[in-house]
Amino acid sequence: MTDAPSPALETALAYHRAWTGHDFDRAMTYVADDIVCEAPAGPIRGARAFRDFMEPFSHILTDSRVIAAFGDETTALMMYDTTTLPVASAPGAECLTVGDGVITHLRIIFNQAPFIAAEQARRTPTGG
Repeated sequence: MTDAPSPALETALAYHRAWTGHDFDRAMTYVADDIVCEAPAGPIRGARAFRDFMEPFSHILTDSRVIAAFGDETTALMMYDTTTLPVASAPGAECLTVGDGVITHLRIIFNQAPFIAAEQARRTPTGG
């Protein structure tokens, strides 16, 4: 076992700190221009499309807590829980590939059910 830091994990954590800290310009400095993101709704290609996908979520984010994070030279895996304006707990996980200090590939998994339930509750009239 080594105590040497993981380059991929350092980049992944810096990216995570930036976007969860509402500094999306800084977060994007860790993202490759030609990033490929595998998201639940399908692939997202390129930094502009990636920003368009992720930045709106950062606007509703109120807190984030890393549950676990591991990495090696080129790959990092993170699991975290987020608190957002509509949902108290929205866990997610990311597997990130890093090259030359930037994220080139990101596979994100998150539970959409709490957001769907919150939207349905918002649309359902109350009272009688």
